[in-house]
Amino acid sequence: MAKILLAEDDENLGFMIEDNLQSLNNEVTWCSDGSKAFDAFQKDTFEICILDVMMPKMDGFELASKIREVNEFVPIIFLTAKSQEEDRLAGFEIGGDDYVTKPFSMKELEYRINVFLRRANHQPSQESGTKIIQLGDSQFDVRNLLYSYKDHKQTLTQMEGDLLGLLIRNQNELVKREFILETIWGENDYFKGRSLDVFITRLRKYLREDTTLEIRNHHGVGFSLIISEST
Repeated sequence: MAKILLAEDDENLGFMIEDNLQSLNNEVTWCSDGSKAFDAFQKDTFEICILDVMMPKMDGFELASKIREVNEFVPIIFLTAKSQEEDRLAGFEIGGDDYVTKPFSMKELEYRINVFLRRANHQPSQESGTKIIQLGDSQFDVRNLLYSYKDHKQTLTQMEGDLLGLLIRNQNELVKREFILETIWGENDYFKGRSLDVFITRLRKYLREDTTLEIRNHHGVGFSLIISEST
């Protein structure tokens, strides 16, 4: 069972999503606009946020930005009727983790939710040994999704942490795009590929001060995390 925040102004769609998710033993807080949703988020703890992009008072993108100011970990799934690539990429740049395009089936939404729940349930336990990974002159705290370089600390989202972890496990080796997409996003398609590029750009920004680290782009093929020795 998961605690889910749902922000959706369409009454019929909101009721359908709430009813279906509750039938799967999830606890759902449904809000009809972004302002109410943010109030609910500040008062409670949620494992997943499902946000409609087009809402009154506060749209999904603004809501996601406010959520990210409070919590950098919680997965955010956008519901969007927009088909423009720029809109989808804007959501990822704000801090969203995934999206579902309307109209969608509940099975698709359930699948997206379960991807995040499975990751959360398979996080390393406290007894599984050290989870502080040394990366060149930096460190990555896997359990807390915290990247550190000298005095700089950056908390990653779950998707950013999963992506960095995948590159670390295959450090100094090429990791193909299709493998990354299928492992992290669960599918390989054009829009997920563009979102991967956004996440790579964000990781590069976090890592750029450490000259011992480089995320290398193998054009059209994949990426590799190159870790060199400290000087």
